[in-house]
Amino acid sequence: MHLIYKLLLLIAFASTTNSVLGQSLIDNPYTQAYLNRYGKLPADCSTADRMMADFLQRETKSLATRWVDFTADLKDWETQKENYRKQLLEMLGLDPLPHPSDLHATITGTLSHPEFTVEKLHFQSRPGLYCTANVYVPKNADRPNPAILYLCGHGGVKEDGISLGNKVHYQHHGAWFARNGYVCMVLDSVQLGEIEGIHHGTHRFDMWWWNSRGYTSAGSEAWNCIRALDYLQSREDVDSERIGVTGRSGGGAYSWWVAALDDRIKVACPVAGITDLQNHVVDGCVEGHCDCMYMVNTYRWDYNMVAALVAPRPLLICNTDRDNIFPLDGVVRLHASVRKFYDHFAVPEKLGLAITEGGHADKQELQVPVMRWFNKWLKNSDAPVLNHAEKFFPQKQLRVFSELPTDEITSRCYESFTVLANDQNNLSPESVLADLRNKTFGAWPRDTEAKPKIETVGKRESGGLSLTVFEVASQSPIAVRMYLLQPKGIKSDAVSIELMDDASFTRFVKSQEVAFGDLLADERKKIDTKTFPKPDEAQAAASQRNRDPSAAYLFIAPRGVGLTSLQGDAKYRTHLRRRFNLLGATLASGQVWDTVQCLKAIQAVDHLKNASLRLQPAASMTEVACFATLFGPTLETLELDVPPRDDQQAPDFLNWARIITSRQLRSLVEERTKLIVP
Repeated sequence: MHLIYKLLLLIAFASTTNSVLGQSLIDNPYTQAYLNRYGKLPADCSTADRMMADFLQRETKSLATRWVDFTADLKDWETQKENYRKQLLEMLGLDPLPHPSDLHATITGTLSHPEFTVEKLHFQSRPGLYCTANVYVPKNADRPNPAILYLCGHGGVKEDGISLGNKVHYQHHGAWFARNGYVCMVLDSVQLGEIEGIHHGTHRFDMWWWNSRGYTSAGSEAWNCIRALDYLQSREDVDSERIGVTGRSGGGAYSWWVAALDDRIKVACPVAGITDLQNHVVDGCVEGHCDCMYMVNTYRWDYNMVAALVAPRPLLICNTDRDNIFPLDGVVRLHASVRKFYDHFAVPEKLGLAITEGGHADKQELQVPVMRWFNKWLKNSDAPVLNHAEKFFPQKQLRVFSELPTDEITSRCYESFTVLANDQNNLSPESVLADLRNKTFGAWPRDTEAKPKIETVGKRESGGLSLTVFEVASQSPIAVRMYLLQPKGIKSDAVSIELMDDASFTRFVKSQEVAFGDLLADERKKIDTKTFPKPDEAQAAASQRNRDPSAAYLFIAPRGVGLTSLQGDAKYRTHLRRRFNLLGATLASGQVWDTVQCLKAIQAVDHLKNASLRLQPAASMTEVACFATLFGPTLETLELDVPPRDDQQAPDFLNWARIITSRQLRSLVEERTKLIVP
């Protein structure tokens, strides 16, 4: 067995040697089916795609390295554990922890089987946040019984257009546990419950403001699980000291969340519910998962940190060997790293790894080890399991509601789940900036004082003007360009800076291609691609006419704009953005860093060292410019086309709507520089 395990480890760690994300997305066998579904990298796989892929892989490796450093010394783990648990609560949108209001638990009906009964239950985890469940209760077992919280994966069932919840799909698990002497609550998830909510905010619906609010559907699932434990503990037929949790796929992930957060879970058996960031980011498994799989990774964890919070309680990690959204190599890596905790606590027998043959499927072979694990640690029994999981009821009979409640917020719980900043709060600018730096821009390089490297790509003169193209090494390997247009032979005391989006980049190139076409050949080639905005000829001409011939103009193209604009279809770009989220960043937060680095870099140009800076962003870059003003060099003026917008209109920056409002952002900017707003 040890030889087999070592072979698995060798396979797992060998898989980390992909050179770049782009190539691993194309070659990795685990994710090929999802690439076929969601779209591959562009056929030509441009330099920009490769650069972004290399960046994401480096960041993923960096987070894995942080884990290795952390586990070097586990002596203070118990001291630090509660702090890490608080961080996880925050990353799930549960800080401050919601008040545990009355559950209003209601049983709407029962079903009977010779060995057990089924109670059709609903409760409110928060006022109006309804949860539906079936509770399977053994008839002939000694009471109080051990209990299992069974959490459903994505197996929704509808009949005649009515959602019956995913609990009816997983009824065989509840029945099986009851037949083996457990009270088992099979809990619907938010998305596929009888009241249909949403898990796909960033995955499918472009609700990027979830990131800005620090909301993830993983958080609402975790909270519902915690309240389900409150309910189970309230039952006289449940032994509150013998509660376990399991579930598969999405339910496996929710098993991790609640087991990590709540010590009332004494034993955990997550099935196909976790792997590491290498699989998610580099190998592309993120493309096959909705948002309920992910915390808002403010503190930049890899997923073995979640698993570590379960130690030293009994934990069995279950998976199949050909699961293409929870690949075996990542599961084995995660298990190997968590073993250090169980060895530290001198309880190696409380950590198990069960691998069976197959793909991502609910397999009988995986159910037996789960039952035996619970029997061992909740019943102190090593007896063989004599029966198997079966479905006994027509699905419609397990429905809880005859009519859905009119006061429900479940379907739109994302609107009010997290606590947001408000204009009435008295804020300390110092504390706000510290929170933004740590919780919104925590993925920035730590050495903020380092001077960026700047290189001249080329320079041309035409008609009394000169155009110099610079490349700024912003955040390895991310390099962005800026373009300095100034009158020949005149030293400028002021620089007007335009922070560009793709539309204004197109206008800039079109306005300068006659005079400087050879210098902008790469840029022209880029805007000719089919995914780029069409040039606005009228605006380009107007922009050219309105320039002061004696002034210097700087045009900044941060990552994702201009030459670094990504190709591919919308789904490809969506899942690339989601990869940033998994690493504790967003594309927009990286653009703020690029802008700050470019502002620093321009001050290193000899004849502009003492020039005053006037920043004028494209409207879509308003908030990027505002944050750059707070963290970058002093500007003389920030001129906006639109005032700072709210979280649903602005680009997404992790957690910022929990820290500051758009009005407060404007006030902070006004304290830092002269602000001009229409």
